[in-house]
Amino acid sequence: MLILIVIILGASFILYALLGGADFGAGIVESFAGKREEITISRAIAPVWEANHVWLILAVVILFTGFPLVYASLSWVLHIPLMMVLLGIIMRGTAFTFRHYDVHQGRLHKYYSFLFRISSFITPVFLGMILGAMILGRISLGRSQGFYDLFIAPWLNWFCLTMGVFTACLFAYLASVFLVGETNIERERIKYAKFSKLSMIATMILGLVVFIIAEAEGHSLTGRFLHSTPSIIMLIIAALLCPMIWHFLNKEKNKTIYLRLGTGIQVAAIILGWFYIQFPVLIEVKNSAELTFYNTQAPAATLEQLFIALIIGLLLVIPGFVVLFRIFKIKKE
Repeated sequence: MLILIVIILGASFILYALLGGADFGAGIVESFAGKREEITISRAIAPVWEANHVWLILAVVILFTGFPLVYASLSWVLHIPLMMVLLGIIMRGTAFTFRHYDVHQGRLHKYYSFLFRISSFITPVFLGMILGAMILGRISLGRSQGFYDLFIAPWLNWFCLTMGVFTACLFAYLASVFLVGETNIERERIKYAKFSKLSMIATMILGLVVFIIAEAEGHSLTGRFLHSTPSIIMLIIAALLCPMIWHFLNKEKNKTIYLRLGTGIQVAAIILGWFYIQFPVLIEVKNSAELTFYNTQAPAATLEQLFIALIIGLLLVIPGFVVLFRIFKIKKE
């Protein structure tokens, strides 16, 4: 039962990274692409951007119900970056709604665009910093320390900042690849393809920097990676997909399905590689303590009811997503 719930939790994080991450990445791409591409980007994400948050909500519900100690620890120690994530989501949604659906394109339009772009950076960066804090092992659950040591130091450091920038770059890479197939204008397609290549290279470099900074911060991420065969396999898969994706970026639009599929598998492999390094640990705590799936799980009766609720919920949600994407995305292509 526990393993099945963990699989659903992992799947929800991967889906949010692929779908919600691409939406946030679109705002990052727009920051560099300029105003001329604003119409294409808005049209691409308008039908689906709000629905994609379902997967984040699902992950939060699973943590809250199935692993309450993890949820309580994160929401207490990391309440500042969590608040920034939520503010970014709210600001971005509000700005995009007013910008895209406002009847009058007045002078406020540029402020909506500014908020949309800046909040598209805020949420991915702080999501990455939260993930970095969970990995680094500077979280303390004691109450004897000062405010800075307890609530700031675990996430405000070079490793977490690098993780935040890496996450933003990964989302921008996803978005730029997806946007290649969203435009009928050749000039825009070439621009998105070029940005995809640049963001792919930047993501690879930042991934390497994450390992280097981790060692500098005293966390042996490289050693743990080298002792995880599944993680090595996932990295090899992600690396082997790079030439294929690069090849299809130079092809015509009718190859978009292969491009998106390859990129989705690549990003999923990166996330699974990290998962295999960490499993079964959820939070690395100071003094070599760990909060794992096993020592923080809810009672068996709670997990059983949670699993039943998840199955029923997924049976209702997944068909809705299939219809949504079939109407607004698949048929469009």
